[in-house]
Amino acid sequence: MANHASALKRARQNEKRRMRNKSYRTRVRGAIKSVRQALEAKDQEAARAALSAAEPIIDRAASKGVLPKRAASRKISRLAKQVHAL
Repeated sequence: MANHASALKRARQNEKRRMRNKSYRTRVRGAIKSVRQALEAKDQEAARAALSAAEPIIDRAASKGVLPKRAASRKISRLAKQVHAL
């Protein structure tokens, strides 16, 4: 465990960031899940709506550094491809 003031502060900061990132990651997973559920139900309108809701969530996570930008782009691209194929 940390023994001096700067290391204690760094540990506090890391924990705060970890919780924030966890929240963003959970939100991204939930958004992707809603798109996938609409795709499985073959509901095109719901899939489009879920995709348009998921895109900004994924982009925001990438801009915060929770996801790499290319990974976010790849996720959006693959979801969009599946929705358009429906």
